[in-house]
Amino acid sequence: MPNVYTFKDFEGSSHRILIELIRRHSKRGGRLLDLGAAGGHLGAALRDGFEETFGFEYNVDCAGELQGRFDHVVIADLERVPELPSNIDAIVLADVLEHLRNPRRVLDLVRDSLKDGGHAYISVPNIANITIRVGLLFGVFEYRDRGILDDTHLRFYTMRTFRREVENAGFRIVAVRGSSVPVRLIIGRFTPEFLLRALERMLVWITRLWRGLFAYQIVVVAVKK
Repeated sequence: MPNVYTFKDFEGSSHRILIELIRRHSKRGGRLLDLGAAGGHLGAALRDGFEETFGFEYNVDCAGELQGRFDHVVIADLERVPELPSNIDAIVLADVLEHLRNPRRVLDLVRDSLKDGGHAYISVPNIANITIRVGLLFGVFEYRDRGILDDTHLRFYTMRTFRREVENAGFRIVAVRGSSVPVRLIIGRFTPEFLLRALERMLVWITRLWRGLFAYQIVVVAVKK
């Protein structure tokens, strides 16, 4: 199947937040491991800051895109790999846990793979986002081919349950951010650029005020306890 995972590089997006957090918390010159690398755009954006990079991806059709964007590419099912590369400085799990039958096992692998002082950067969709709450108010809970109700999602997280999942796996959370609703992907084709930018800035501000309600995706930075 083709890669349908969209790299979101606009104000308030989860990918822009992840890039900012990784550059802030991880030292230059270390080792980066991207689990669920999709087309490798995130890894490519960060590659210059690391001495060695690894990209793991489930979809074999992404292999061609990943070559050249990582030093090492592995096509594998994360739920079946026995171990991950060791002594890693930065591990990215961007929108992966919600697709897994056993996310705790993968978090255990991530914890074992991190070097002392390394950071894990993890994001998941927020099922408590206002768009889902309003839909439930009117009896709407329809799976789709993308977004929070992506029909491949096996698990759903709120801010509280996500923090608990990460902390129970032996991590300490050192930063929490929330991405804003991606209006550019929803109405971008019909909206002038200046209006899109204004909406994005407004949503970033609102999301910072009330993450639990307005965050579209929850992003955390974690270290080993």
